[in-house]
Amino acid sequence: MATDLTGVIGTAIALKLLFGLPLLAGILLTIGDVLIVLLFLRFGIRRIEFIVLAAILTVGLIFGCEVGRTNLHAGTILAGLVPTPLIFKNHAALMLSLGILGATIMPHNLYLHSSLAQSRRYDDHNPAQVTEALRFANWDSTIHLLAAFVINALLLILGGTLFFHTTTQLANLQAVFNGLKNPAIVGALASPVMSSLFAFALLITGLISSITSTLAGQIVMEGYLHIRLPLWQRRLLTRLVTLLPIFLIGLLVGFTDHAFEQLIIYAQVALSIALPITLFPMVALTSHAKLMGTHVNHWWTTVLGYGLTLIITGLNLDLVWHLF
Repeated sequence: MATDLTGVIGTAIALKLLFGLPLLAGILLTIGDVLIVLLFLRFGIRRIEFIVLAAILTVGLIFGCEVGRTNLHAGTILAGLVPTPLIFKNHAALMLSLGILGATIMPHNLYLHSSLAQSRRYDDHNPAQVTEALRFANWDSTIHLLAAFVINALLLILGGTLFFHTTTQLANLQAVFNGLKNPAIVGALASPVMSSLFAFALLITGLISSITSTLAGQIVMEGYLHIRLPLWQRRLLTRLVTLLPIFLIGLLVGFTDHAFEQLIIYAQVALSIALPITLFPMVALTSHAKLMGTHVNHWWTTVLGYGLTLIITGLNLDLVWHLF
């Protein structure tokens, strides 16, 4: 639901930027994305993987072209990859950092990628085929996660390079959209094409989110809860439930860009908080020799897995402590 929520709001904002649709109309229009998801699912799981990867690479190419037109400082960018004590001192920085973490990895992707490993054709009784299937699954997950990481990084670099030194308050995506075509803000780099591509990239990411959250929801509901519903019913139910907090926030504070973009950040932080609940069992199960056999984790993978999960847990607890 948290993933779905970010997809709904992101798509609605993109529709507003591209076509001038009011936010409320865009949100209601996202109910119809069930038809898009059903259309994609007719292609089969393997083709969907390629479609999603192509869409991710398209978004990466758009942001890459926009960043490529700016005056980059590679040393500063590389230095920015190293975490600093600021996230422990600055509550807003910690929240944004965890939001980025939740938006990049996302708990449901762990279930989705695990399930996709079984979508390949292989003989359970042939160890060589099982090993090969797992190797390809690892490559799939690695490429998708690296692509997500690069896109998030490009978006941050774009914002930092173009807007950090301006006096204009870029409080929401609408302001960024307007800023990208305003010579007074970004100088000679201003272009209506840049701003339109920015909005188009937002629209694509919203659709990607809908597809992946639908597939992950199917895996969890059928594999864990043993609830089997026709896809359109489950998708419609999830979407309608997701709309409840959106309309509640809208009624309380109004259907404004700023309010809904804050809601996106909170939803992504919720994904970060949910990550350890998914990661601890995953590391424990894949480190179980009797369960995994020859495919059990190396000892360093287990140590690294638990170590990183504990760091994420600690940061989440620190954030919750500051909030309450």
